[in-house]
Amino acid sequence: MYRHWVVFVFCCFGELCADQNLKPQLAASQLATNNPTLTTIALEKPFCVFDNSLSPNESYIIYLYAMKGSAVAISSLVTDNSSKPLDSTFHQTRGGELGPYKAALFNVPNCASPPKLADVGNVNKAADVLKQYLFRVGDDGTCLYDPNFLGVCNPPLAPDTTYRFKYVLVESTGGIMKDQTLWSDPIKTRRVKLPLKIDTWPGRRSGSMIVITSIQSVLVFLLLAGLLAAVSSAVMRSEDASAETKHVSQSIQQSEPRPQLGSE
Repeated sequence: MYRHWVVFVFCCFGELCADQNLKPQLAASQLATNNPTLTTIALEKPFCVFDNSLSPNESYIIYLYAMKGSAVAISSLVTDNSSKPLDSTFHQTRGGELGPYKAALFNVPNCASPPKLADVGNVNKAADVLKQYLFRVGDDGTCLYDPNFLGVCNPPLAPDTTYRFKYVLVESTGGIMKDQTLWSDPIKTRRVKLPLKIDTWPGRRSGSMIVITSIQSVLVFLLLAGLLAAVSSAVMRSEDASAETKHVSQSIQQSEPRPQLGSE
């Protein structure tokens, strides 16, 4: 799972900190199928990335920042002049177009005792394991429209759009950034398929062919319905004619004079 995260090196005035080449990674396909989607991107959480930047008597939290790939480099800073992380929101940055917004915050993953990947195959444990290992950006479809929402808003991403992400380690008491990763490589959400490009396996017919086929199916249905109605009508007329003939035959038989027997 954390195959992408590498070892730590000495940096920043001789202290151990995260390797400057570390960056958020797209979640492994074995754990996050259909990733990215039209509006979400699942990332691996930073296991064992910031452990050597942690002090025993301090508490920490991780911020996840997101921005569109089109945002200019000068707007990619995630701290102010006093090294405090920005509280920029999705709205303020126009969905990451003007710069990074805070998409999530969560506890530092426990590198010493991570969840067992083998438990992913257990129906009762899979959801909890994936929640500990992964974070899905764009997974909250209601926070933008909920007036009572007070947390960090993680609204859906835009389809067919490139995003970049960064993890930041923050000391909780003073609210000061202690460490950070690089921005991720560009990751693009999926695009909406046009009707003409719909893959209709196994035929792989286009959208126009699907429409034509649908129309033909309706016409065949109407033709069969009309034929059935015509047959039913013919059968009913035949039965009516048979009944009328029988009635006339009986009337004629009743009206014919009966032969009289001669007297002896």
